[in-house]
Amino acid sequence: MRPVACLLFGSAAWKCADRDRFLGWDRATRERNLQRLTNNTRFLILPWVRVPHLASHVLALVARRIRADWQSKYGHPVHALETFVDRSRFKGTCYRAANWVRLGATQGRTRNDRQHRIQAPVKDIYPYPLIPDFRKELCI
Repeated sequence: MRPVACLLFGSAAWKCADRDRFLGWDRATRERNLQRLTNNTRFLILPWVRVPHLASHVLALVARRIRADWQSKYGHPVHALETFVDRSRFKGTCYRAANWVRLGATQGRTRNDRQHRIQAPVKDIYPYPLIPDFRKELCI
């Protein structure tokens, strides 16, 4: 059996104005609840795989099982996913097909840009709630 895809989830972005506004987070709430959000930092369908709609299908499968996996691995729940799509390279089609919703765009900065000098690609922001009352759970 050969692998068909690779996904990596990691720490959520420390700050993201559009996401924080969408969730209803102020600074203290974000700091308290950031661990309950995870970032899909990498997603690759391997080059030898040619299956229509596979990417959105894989995203749906992951969304159905990541809460249990996360709880088992880290001992706390995750209530939503996020990803950032480099709009100069990708359109985010598979995320939209899997019902992720584009919120807005980043400012083209990085977490290391304390002096506002580093130019980074502008990325589209896509969150995906894993539970119906995700905002409530992320604002406790």
